[in-house]
Amino acid sequence: MKVVYNLQKKGLGIALDRLLKYVDKDPHSNIVKLSHKIEPIFNKIFPPENFKKFQEVARDKDNVWTQFALSILNDIDRNVVKQMLLSFGIDAGYYGTKAVRENREKYKCNIPFNILFDPTSACNLNCKGCWSAEYGHKQNLSLDEMQSIVTQGKELGCHFYWLTGGEPLIKKKEVLEICRNNKDCIFLIFTNATLVDKDFCDAMNECGNITLALSLEGNEESNDWRRGAGAYQTTLKAMDLLKENKCLFGVSVCYTRKNLQTVTSEEFIDFVIGKGAKFMLNFNYMPVGHGADKELIPTPEQRKELYFWNKKMRDGKTGKPIFIMDFQNDGEYVGGCIAGGRNYFHINSAGDIEPCVFIHFSDSNIRTHTLLEALQNPLFMAYYKNQPFNDNHLRPCPMLENPEKLRELINKTGAKSSDLIRQESADELCSKCDEYAKEWAPVAEEIWNSTTHRDTHTQYYRDTEEGKKEFGGCTGNCASCNAHK
Repeated sequence: MKVVYNLQKKGLGIALDRLLKYVDKDPHSNIVKLSHKIEPIFNKIFPPENFKKFQEVARDKDNVWTQFALSILNDIDRNVVKQMLLSFGIDAGYYGTKAVRENREKYKCNIPFNILFDPTSACNLNCKGCWSAEYGHKQNLSLDEMQSIVTQGKELGCHFYWLTGGEPLIKKKEVLEICRNNKDCIFLIFTNATLVDKDFCDAMNECGNITLALSLEGNEESNDWRRGAGAYQTTLKAMDLLKENKCLFGVSVCYTRKNLQTVTSEEFIDFVIGKGAKFMLNFNYMPVGHGADKELIPTPEQRKELYFWNKKMRDGKTGKPIFIMDFQNDGEYVGGCIAGGRNYFHINSAGDIEPCVFIHFSDSNIRTHTLLEALQNPLFMAYYKNQPFNDNHLRPCPMLENPEKLRELINKTGAKSSDLIRQESADELCSKCDEYAKEWAPVAEEIWNSTTHRDTHTQYYRDTEEGKKEFGGCTGNCASCNAHK
């Protein structure tokens, strides 16, 4: 099997080299022809309607997504484009997805498509409202531990790894070694950009499977209010360097009540596109950790505006040529909460295996449990059996929008706080979300009931034969069940 796999990848690599050279001769004209040429190569991986849609979009010169595709071809190092297509499209998209689905059926638990881990708790900034700022420099994952995470993950079908922290690039040498040794994986690194230099840009392009998400939270005033004086200019210099060296990168934005208007302004989006960013990962502020300020959570009115702003930005006619993902408001596209291993989980720098990067509770550690054991332990199984936490996927989270659910999960499983500085009970954490959850619920219901939503084809535990037997055909979450309306 491994020999066949290697031969297939080698053949696809040669074919991609030829196709990319062909497109380079006349990108705008040949991008449509390219879609017809790659269809025979990938027709067993992606459905025919995907190619039809791609061809339709590519023919429209003014379509935002045509402009986006051309910007990737024009601006990004060829080795990165090729390696990302292979790692994401083949290793993660085809082989990985297939293995994930088979293992979910085999092991009767959540199996993730992504895994987040923190190489270190160390960070050279001290951002307001960030729990990492409190952790200090005491906790680190060794190179062997990081490689073990990736090796175990690949055995389950996971080929996509997100590195968080702390500041991951404090362990730059080890991170690069992991990326070089696992070319069949993609590594997305969240960074404050302070340690990005020319040598690292060269290493990114040589590996081909690395992309960065640079922390940026609006203009200089809103950014440095949270991240400290000078952080904004440091990030801009890193963006210029990455763009100059044809590296693939985007921005990571924590949107708050204070900066939301700024980070959704046309000026800000045009600015980050001009700086070379190809994606924008947006995170709702979560009141996690000692000293967290719940007043930074965006208001229900702001979140409603953001929901429709996302749709506008992604529209081929009204949007912008940048890929935008909103992890809180995009629940409708992924079937609600994706934590607890359903699509991802988080490993902190002490090795604690947590259901979510924002939910610091655990009953497993990589130094005492395998990843599969953690997925089958009580906390993650509770996620598996209770997802979705709300059939309105604009209320996906068991903490922010359904705090009573997280209280119940932690109380039932006995999971312990994995905060590295100050233990926080589930009730302490959830009490900071109760008011927001109550205020957001009617707004979310109004939006959900007045808009259409695509079928995610998600099968939850309640839909399995085991789930139907356990819950008698109903989990208590069903929006259509008269007994629970």
